[in-house]
Amino acid sequence: MATTTEQRREIRTKLSWPISMWIPEAHRFFNGCSDNVSRSGVLLKMPLTVPLRAGSTVEINFPRTERLAKEKGSFARIRSGRIVRVDRNNMLKDAKIGVAVAFN
Repeated sequence: MATTTEQRREIRTKLSWPISMWIPEAHRFFNGCSDNVSRSGVLLKMPLTVPLRAGSTVEINFPRTERLAKEKGSFARIRSGRIVRVDRNNMLKDAKIGVAVAFN
């Protein structure tokens, strides 16, 4: 029987929020949705057509509500990171792929 070791460093919070991801290799943005987030990374759900691979550097734009934008002074929280995992196991279920990104 195989066992797995938990590698998470931070507590994750379930958060379904629209995002846009800049992929430099594709020279464009792709829209998706967050699934959960922590201080060190995020799990995203992205469309099947997005050209993703582990090891790529990406930039994620988390748009803010108008009220929060006024409070924080900007309309988005932008984080760069590295794709550490691309999960295609459930892609036929909801036409999405899971993408784990570790923040820089």
